[in-house]
Amino acid sequence: MSPSDELVNACLMPGFLGDRVPGWVTDALGAGLAGVCLYGHNLGAGAEPAADRVRSLTDALQAARPDALVAVDEEGGDVTRLEYLTGSSYPGNLALGVVDDVALTERVAAAIGADLRRAGVNVDLAPSVDVNSDPRNPVIGVRSFGADAAAVGRHGVAAVQGLQAAGVAATAKHFPGHGATTVDSHLGLPVIDADEETFRRRDLPPFAAAVGAGVDLVMTSHVVFTALDDAPATLSRRLLVDLLRDELGFTGVVVTDALDMAGVRAAHGIAGAAVRSLAAGADLLLLGAEDGEEHCADVRRAVEQALRDGQLTEDRLAEAAGRVTALRARLAAAGSAPATADRDAGQVAARAALRPRHAQPLSGPALVVELRAGANMAVGHAKWSLAEPLDARGLLAGLVTVGADGPAPEAALAEASGTPVVLVVRDAYRSAWQRDWLQRAVAARPDATVVALGMPDDLDLVSGPALATHGAARVLTEAAADLLAGR
Repeated sequence: MSPSDELVNACLMPGFLGDRVPGWVTDALGAGLAGVCLYGHNLGAGAEPAADRVRSLTDALQAARPDALVAVDEEGGDVTRLEYLTGSSYPGNLALGVVDDVALTERVAAAIGADLRRAGVNVDLAPSVDVNSDPRNPVIGVRSFGADAAAVGRHGVAAVQGLQAAGVAATAKHFPGHGATTVDSHLGLPVIDADEETFRRRDLPPFAAAVGAGVDLVMTSHVVFTALDDAPATLSRRLLVDLLRDELGFTGVVVTDALDMAGVRAAHGIAGAAVRSLAAGADLLLLGAEDGEEHCADVRRAVEQALRDGQLTEDRLAEAAGRVTALRARLAAAGSAPATADRDAGQVAARAALRPRHAQPLSGPALVVELRAGANMAVGHAKWSLAEPLDARGLLAGLVTVGADGPAPEAALAEASGTPVVLVVRDAYRSAWQRDWLQRAVAARPDATVVALGMPDDLDLVSGPALATHGAARVLTEAAADLLAGR
């Protein structure tokens, strides 16, 4: 292995397929690989709790390299890995922003951090400190603390402090802001045409606050800010060095958003984007959810060529590797896992986040209709259900699941005469078929209770009894079920 390969390995964080650590990962860790990122598909199936499955993976990873970075996207709420199979015990950012109690946000983050530590995870790719300034945003939504930059900054700082007090490195993302986009960077390259004054007022303050609070990592976005650079932030020295390092004073690890996302992969490929990102000032390359063995090899070859042709310098590569290595050493020396997580924090926050509109306790078991559309790739197939907690409280008369192909409202409600109806939606305002379905259903049953498990914008589509939970986490659906049960 060449000296440059050793430096590259220190900057790589791939994913892998399957629910066991493959041999190539343990070999690469022995050769200096920085660490790995775990995804929902690594949890497999069966009755064992997801956190226990994560622990079995992290045990294997840290047996191969005790100071390995093990990262997950554990935002709480809709984006969870430890509770991917059951739904999260903690509300996500929007719910916390609605409650607007920074001490409670820090308490929730500390509880998440405690769960992560016990599972052997030492890097949380959270919190999102994007300001959700465009309600059409297809990928942020309930992952943001809200639309006010100052409030997002306050809660972002609280989340960073809570996670890092638990011994988990926090990651402020997606620098310098993904909240004003109308394109999902998993699927394309978002472009924000705001002028620099608007950007500095609207998008930048929460990142400045997180840096000031000592956040360990900052994650780049695959987003173009035309007022600052023609390149997406992940590939922009203007943003990663001139702005983040020199102006904001960030001294920690700059980690890329996943390089398998179309926002950078489509134009450059994973290896090409990796080289450009390192040259622009990134330190840790998150390669994405695919099996990373060949991607790691491709990046090593591409970096070797870039060193030869002068696109990348060995000093820049060594600087990046040094920052990542220092983070690994500090986390490895952090000591034992904290005490049992404060699960009450999630329940307190979930109850406080509920916003009923003329909603009354159900008079008896209800027909529950859940409109289900595909979630974005950050959320994945994490579980959500309102029918299950209602059933546990004796309030489920039946369940109808509705997709884009039906059934129609008239058919779904045909057997509900004399039975209470609960209509469950999750960002219905984003799609024509869901808007139409919901409005037809409410016209047929104006007494139905509409429960919005996504953005509260859904409640603007209809009048009548309704409830906004500000997320689909299990703790939020249980709180909603309690309210509907009159508890």
